[in-house]
Amino acid sequence: MTSTKARTTALITPIEQEAQDEARALAREGRTAKAVRRLRKDSGLGLSAAPVAVDLLAQGHALPTTYGEALETLRALDAPLVVEMADLLGGGDRDSAIKLLRERTDIDLAGGYHLAMELSGQLEGR
Repeated sequence: MTSTKARTTALITPIEQEAQDEARALAREGRTAKAVRRLRKDSGLGLSAAPVAVDLLAQGHALPTTYGEALETLRALDAPLVVEMADLLGGGDRDSAIKLLRERTDIDLAGGYHLAMELSGQLEGR
């Protein structure tokens, strides 16, 4: 059974298209462990989220390649979380926004930072 946190993390962690294509091909060949290693090499995916990402790719899902795409996916998956993060960022509390994101997902620190900064940039652009 896949955890919701691991699935969300897999869906909101940007991975270069080349790495996605290679992992998808490896998974189709039955080389799942190598596919997991390939994704982990070029992303912040952890041990719980990387196999989920491989499964998603094998099922034909596309994963985000940018933090902009990742943020849109997060909005679709958990809009209340994005609203909470926006409120924190609007109040100047970037660290709490990142902490909240990391508590609700398994995203790594760098990924959490970049996703929060993407949201912050979008808020400033309004």
